[in-house]
Amino acid sequence: MTNQSQIPKNKKYDLEERTAKFGEAIIEFAKSLPHNIINNELTLQLVDSGTRIGANYMEADGAESKKDFRH
Repeated sequence: MTNQSQIPKNKKYDLEERTAKFGEAIIEFAKSLPHNIINNELTLQLVDSGTRIGANYMEADGAESKKDFRH
C-alpha cells in the first residue's frame, strides 16, 4: 500500500482510467494462462469480474441522483 504522505497533493488519480487499465491488465494476464478444462471457466470468471469493476464505476459515476446511485 502506498503511504498517503507519499502521494503528491497535485496529482489527480483518475479512477475511470485506472479501472480501464486494470481491466486491460486482467485480460492480458488471462491470455497468458494455459488453456485446459479447469482454467477455462476460472479464466472467464476472472475476466468477467476484473472488467466489471470499470463498468460498475462508470454506472455509479453517471448516477443522476442519490437514489439512482444506490440502485
